[in-house]
Amino acid sequence: MNKTLKIVLQTVLTIGILILGYLVYESIMEPVRFKKNLEDRSEKVVQRLKDIRNAQIAYKGIYDSYTGSFDTLINFVENGEIPVVYIIQDPDDTTFTKTIADTIDFINVEDSLFGNRRHFSADSLRYIPFSRGEEFELQADTIKKGGVEVDVVEVKAHYKAFLKGLEEQLIINQIKTKEDIDKYPGLKFGSLKEPSTDGNWE
Repeated sequence: MNKTLKIVLQTVLTIGILILGYLVYESIMEPVRFKKNLEDRSEKVVQRLKDIRNAQIAYKGIYDSYTGSFDTLINFVENGEIPVVYIIQDPDDTTFTKTIADTIDFINVEDSLFGNRRHFSADSLRYIPFSRGEEFELQADTIKKGGVEVDVVEVKAHYKAFLKGLEEQLIINQIKTKEDIDKYPGLKFGSLKEPSTDGNWE
């Protein structure tokens, strides 16, 4: 084997080893990066879901039901008011068990719930972070539970929406892990079958 051919073969072999090493490294690191992205994105989606939940609970406190409309919910956050209630002991009650609730003022919903959040925008409530404009799936209804009619609400964000741009096969795998155990493949709070506002991340 002449010297030139030997150098060429050594160069090709070195390049092949480097490429193989890179592919092995990527095969290890890609799931690691995906997991980190999943955690980072989930954290922001959960925060948005918590904001929606807080707004829905405040809405129900005023109107005795949840709303299935983001337009209605956002308008409530921007323009609605929550009563400031002052509770005192009933002076006519000798058992000291009764109280009197007196509304002394009203405070804007947005100021009350999100006043400590810089750059908060009520209109952003409808949008799933990282989804490029997709909206949360929002439903509100009433169901019979123990012979009593109760209000329910459910808000969902599918993995496909907020994991956009990540490795497609890893998204499919993530969805399948949830579907295999009959769980919602994404993040959500509430239920249309139970009077609960729990989040599936809790």
